[in-house]
Amino acid sequence: MEQRIAPTAVAAEQHERTPVDIATMRATAHRLLVYNAEQPTAEDAETLLALMRGQIELLIPEVQACTERLPTDDIPRYCALACIGEARGKLSITPKPGVDRAVAYGRRLARVLNALCDHHENLGGASA
Repeated sequence: MEQRIAPTAVAAEQHERTPVDIATMRATAHRLLVYNAEQPTAEDAETLLALMRGQIELLIPEVQACTERLPTDDIPRYCALACIGEARGKLSITPKPGVDRAVAYGRRLARVLNALCDHHENLGGASA
């Protein structure tokens, strides 16, 4: 009989082997947060949204893992968990059609992505 490894054990092992690339995530967010930046095309906006959504989905469990090392009454832990909740809320939104609305939604994603990066760094998460 073949022995199977639980998916959570595999994910935990991979979590320790593969640090997140915070610099790339910040650079992605920066593209929509630059003051007076040129408006992206519809295709570029769609690409940035998909990229940031994926980065946020990757970073949420990383920040969650960092919070588990802290006491339950720790303020940085509480702030990071609130940010995770905010990020999940942003991910549940489907932007309305139009480049302007996609860019506005993208800016909201960019701000929450930056905040997750901050929490990850402040809580001692591993990064590439």
